[in-house]
Amino acid sequence: MSNPVVPQKSPYATELAPGDYWWCSCGKSKRQPFCDGSHKGSGFEPLKFTVNEAQKVWLCGCKQSAGKPFCDGSHSKL
Repeated sequence: MSNPVVPQKSPYATELAPGDYWWCSCGKSKRQPFCDGSHKGSGFEPLKFTVNEAQKVWLCGCKQSAGKPFCDGSHSKL
């Protein structure tokens, strides 16, 4: 498996309603930070996560976070 594409070197600050979401792990989605199916055949799979209450979250944009799908500051080392 190759390395993911880095769509941006900062997090996506996103307001989310309660529900299930699929975070793009390959970096190829046109709907960043969410999956649009662009990973097919790449060896990458989207990461499902659940939000239990409406909240603002910072989703990883560099695809390098150890706390995926959330930003852990890894983009500052790129």
